[in-house]
Amino acid sequence: MVGQAQQRPNILWLTCEDISPSLSMYGDSTAKTPNIDKLASESLIFTEAFAVVGVCAPSRSSIITGMYPISIGTQNMRTGRDVSGWGRRKYENDAFTGYAPKGHDINDKLVGFYSAVIPPQVKCFTEYLREAGYFCTNSKKTDYQFAAPVTAWDENGDAAHWKNREIGQPFFSVFNDEVTHESQIWRRKNMQQTVDPKTVPLPDYYPDTKTVRTDVARNYSNIEQLDKNIGKKLEELKEAGLYDNTIIFFFSDHGGPLPRGKREHYVSGLQVPFMVRIPDALKKQFVDIPISLVDLAPTILSLAGIKIPDYMQGQAFLGDQKSKTERKFVFASSDRFDEYSDRIRSVIGKDFVYVKNFHPKLPAYKNVSYRKNIDMMNELLKLNENGKLNNDQKYWFRKTKTKEEFYIRKSDPYSLHNLIDDPKYQKDITEMRIAMNYWLADVGDKGAIPETDLLLSMWPEGIQPQAHEPEVIIDDDLVTISSDLKGASIAYLISDKHLKPNLDAGWQLYTKPIKLKKKQYLFAMTTRIGFKDSRIVELNKK
Repeated sequence: MVGQAQQRPNILWLTCEDISPSLSMYGDSTAKTPNIDKLASESLIFTEAFAVVGVCAPSRSSIITGMYPISIGTQNMRTGRDVSGWGRRKYENDAFTGYAPKGHDINDKLVGFYSAVIPPQVKCFTEYLREAGYFCTNSKKTDYQFAAPVTAWDENGDAAHWKNREIGQPFFSVFNDEVTHESQIWRRKNMQQTVDPKTVPLPDYYPDTKTVRTDVARNYSNIEQLDKNIGKKLEELKEAGLYDNTIIFFFSDHGGPLPRGKREHYVSGLQVPFMVRIPDALKKQFVDIPISLVDLAPTILSLAGIKIPDYMQGQAFLGDQKSKTERKFVFASSDRFDEYSDRIRSVIGKDFVYVKNFHPKLPAYKNVSYRKNIDMMNELLKLNENGKLNNDQKYWFRKTKTKEEFYIRKSDPYSLHNLIDDPKYQKDITEMRIAMNYWLADVGDKGAIPETDLLLSMWPEGIQPQAHEPEVIIDDDLVTISSDLKGASIAYLISDKHLKPNLDAGWQLYTKPIKLKKKQYLFAMTTRIGFKDSRIVELNKK
């Protein structure tokens, strides 16, 4: 397999969390980022890159599947926890466990954390890479709204690394940096600032106060630390002689971490920095075609020379299977965020932003408790309560919403002045409204389904479904493994001695009959996204 795959390109993702295009190549030099700047000097820089949701887990579900969250039931933040300190098995309970969301359609007896059961044809795109001979590693965050199946990664965790592959084997490796995450605004607030609060730019929706400037400077300081971390990863690649033999991606999972950024369905919550360094095309080039993070999965398969599955909703923007038609619009959704529910859909083009509010009587601002760990969030709430915010600053805190919203990006970059009733733009509004309606119908928006009903459709009677064990047949030295479970993948490992398999690591993806030598042990199980893994089947050839 390695011999067949060695001509495929190595691909490295250097991902980060919660940053907007607040970098010099996008015109904001507040944070000093020499390593990212150097990478940008040899990269395609996408100026119109957007997440599909302004928060991590739903966004990451789109990245790993190439599907819109609203089409596969992963749109509600959050369904589960699969981050540092939590193993994938934490999902696999006999009933729902966790906290009770306060959403308008949530039954308190059915409480999240659950692993979303997605359509059976949908896989983590890394399975297709593994099948083609890639060594796939992820360090370390998954957070897909479902437990990452063991078939998704060769290695998944802190120690996961491309250096552990076989000689000559191509790799796809992800290194995710959490230093810019929202939580680091308060967790690092007592650390030395490397950016002067007096120098930071403020968007129109922030008042100019010491607290606001301190938190904004903290964000820029965290970006400077991110740059140092990125530099170390790039240096490691250079030292291994792989820098000019690897396609390098750098991007964030959604927009910035501060209030009215993260979780928002506007540009401020969705736009991300995005660049790609391709060894055969080393020059700085700005690309203004709109791309969506749902396009990542098909794009990676296109670059790797692997056929893109027909079911994927994203479209490749690089490689031999690059889409023949460029996007005119990107689409986004906003549903439950932790304890607060709503249903909002957005269309963003180069010139305009169009928003549809399905629950206009609900407030624009969601009083999510998690972000009230940020000092400036509490100050904003207090200033608003005391009537000390101007019209732009208090727009976020409006008690109700219009059914539709429309904004001009150039003159109103922060989406603060709703022109939905302006007759001058009715043609543009109609075009974007039609585009949204077509998109919602095309992907099958599950946001209209009350979340309790959605959960019960995935976990009947509140019980997680379980994959049944695979059938293993041995004929002489050839082993065939199969499962009649729709959408199942089969994981296996072979050992020269009997062992208790690690439930999270070491598993191979079964794609064709395998040879088993005398005295070897084979372990196999069936896995499907959202299901409990099957019981492990053991076979020993004596």
